[in-house]
Amino acid sequence: MTTQATDSAPAVGRSSSAAYRGTKVRRQRVRAAWLFLAPMLVALAMVAGWPLLRTFYFSLTDASLSDTAGAALIGFENYLVYDDGAWYGLLTDPVWWNSVWNTVFFSVVSVSLEVVFGIIVALLLNAEFKGRMLVRAAVLIPWAIPTIVSAKMWAWMLNDQFGIINHMLMALGLIDAPLAWTADASLSMWAVIMVDVWKTIPFVALLVLAALQMLPKDCYEAAEVDGIHPLRVFFRVTLPLITPALLVAVIFRLLDALRVFDVIYVLTSNSTSTMTMSIYARQQLVEFQDVGYGSAASTMLFLIIALAVVIYLYLGRRQLGVDQ
Repeated sequence: MTTQATDSAPAVGRSSSAAYRGTKVRRQRVRAAWLFLAPMLVALAMVAGWPLLRTFYFSLTDASLSDTAGAALIGFENYLVYDDGAWYGLLTDPVWWNSVWNTVFFSVVSVSLEVVFGIIVALLLNAEFKGRMLVRAAVLIPWAIPTIVSAKMWAWMLNDQFGIINHMLMALGLIDAPLAWTADASLSMWAVIMVDVWKTIPFVALLVLAALQMLPKDCYEAAEVDGIHPLRVFFRVTLPLITPALLVAVIFRLLDALRVFDVIYVLTSNSTSTMTMSIYARQQLVEFQDVGYGSAASTMLFLIIALAVVIYLYLGRRQLGVDQ
């Protein structure tokens, strides 16, 4: 009994020493990481932090575009204020809430379609066939075209008078009369989503393709030997393994979709049927020259995007089983 206790004491000491060294090394790595990140964080604070604080400050004032220097503090009146028996402010504006709904609808539908079609395209590009490199290069063309250029190109193609889309659909007998894709309130949002999906599928496909090419081949060889159906292999093996890459693709696309401006503004301008939060803020800032109110809209846009990203990252970490 005494010998056993004596032998176990050095083992416990060695374990404690190793744990201490591991903790010390980890602390050193954390300090080194913060040291290398410090210049980037300082630059980010100057480039993004200061404009954000400035925007929040203007949201608390009655600043106008012609006189930002003489703005007076009015508190949260741009957001919500009770005056003469009624509520006023951004949070009571039905046009604002319509733009929030449009933004959320556009983001959810477009990102979902991009993920589905991006995975399909990536799986096709990952297969072995002649001319694969040429096809891969061709698939990237929509992503390489500047958004303004592609949106203007689609605006001509979707024109109700001389657009090629209507011409093709009528030639196929699918429609009897030209459709006003970007002017009809029931079609404009779907037209915008179609253009955005066409534009950004290559981005998702590229990330998924990179993940597919790093997957171990032995899993698929074993599944083929066992005669497992390819669909089951995809959902049980491939999809779980490429989930981290999908999370990265979705978070980048979600950020872009929630602050979308260019493609919608080019196609439909200030139409209420497709107005997003960014377009609403731009309208208040530039057209109405109300810097205070427009800054309040911009601040709310930032808060909504930040909240959506935090929720998504939390759910993603839970899905991957990452320790909180």
